[in-house]
Amino acid sequence: MRDFLSVADLGVDGLRTLVDVAGQVKSNPERYSDRMAGRAVGLFFMKPSTRTRVSSELAAVQMGAHPVVLGQHEVGLGTRESVKDVARVLDRYLDVLAFRVFSHGDLIDLAEHANAAVINLLSDAEHPCQAVADLLTIEEHLPLAKATVTYVGDGNNVCHSLMVGGAMLGANMRVVTPLGHEPDARFVELSRLLGGHVEVTNDIAGVDGADVVYTDVWASMGQESEQASRAETFAPYQVNLSLFERAQPSAIFLHCLPAHRGDEVTDEVADHARSRMFDQAENRLHAFKAILLSVFE
Repeated sequence: MRDFLSVADLGVDGLRTLVDVAGQVKSNPERYSDRMAGRAVGLFFMKPSTRTRVSSELAAVQMGAHPVVLGQHEVGLGTRESVKDVARVLDRYLDVLAFRVFSHGDLIDLAEHANAAVINLLSDAEHPCQAVADLLTIEEHLPLAKATVTYVGDGNNVCHSLMVGGAMLGANMRVVTPLGHEPDARFVELSRLLGGHVEVTNDIAGVDGADVVYTDVWASMGQESEQASRAETFAPYQVNLSLFERAQPSAIFLHCLPAHRGDEVTDEVADHARSRMFDQAENRLHAFKAILLSVFE
């Protein structure tokens, strides 16, 4: 078993295989219906969740595993009980520890103290499960090695994982963001070290000619107090129809959801014929199945 805390954990070949397996699982789900039989998958949510909760629980069930869902009010990670003690206890019961947390450091501590595979369902640093679904969705449209992917908005955890994963698989990655909201420099450097072409700019012209236009909310969970100030800062970066039309005529639109319609994206784009954000949401299920399979290779 191996941990999946970052898209970079598997290396280029491993990530390539993971995206391919996700596609195979999507095409032939019945072939994998008993692949996790007898396994117990722990799903822990410190933050609210819709897509991650439903996709991860269903993925386990549809491959024959038994999911155990826990919330922070039950576990008290780092408050009622130390992270390392939680890891050591759950390790005695479960084959997989999948955690959605605020601090990426908690995932590192869990992985250090548990023999079971630890999966990052979301942290403040990365959202690797989302990135696998994103990459699968893009590949359903065109090969990643030929794609120009432009992410517009806050340089957050979703941006980090998308940027690193896309760069690893040969995409031309662009991040268009307001000054002061760029992605963490260590993820930009990592993307480039892994062989990718990454451009970070404050110029909205970074959307021009893109094959994929991707955005996310302007204020993530935990940043609600900044909503008003961020709305003013990010307003010029709204993905509206005029902005979307600067991309390639065949370009697709992606959003990891939930979408704040009228803020980071307008209805015209979210509901556009070339919007793939609901395909992307569906692909969270197939991606998580592939991730579960990968940790037991």
